[in-house]
Amino acid sequence: MTGSPSGRPDLLTALSFGLLALVGLLLLWPLLSGGQPPHPGVIGVLLLARLGVQLLRSRTDERLRRPVSWAVDLILIGLLFSVVSQR
Repeated sequence: MTGSPSGRPDLLTALSFGLLALVGLLLLWPLLSGGQPPHPGVIGVLLLARLGVQLLRSRTDERLRRPVSWAVDLILIGLLFSVVSQR
């Protein structure tokens, strides 16, 4: 993880983690509360936003240029949108 000398993550890293945490909370909440699961489109949009942040981060850090991880994100997003289209 890239960070400042003080050990704190930069803005894009924090945003990426925040989006991932939001996806996790949205998926965990129905298990805890017994409510309806979130619409897959919402999860897909959040993952697309996270992928965009990851691409922005990779422009400044060579270590983050991992096309395989981007491919996994794209496959998950594609699966989510296929579920949405079948609803």
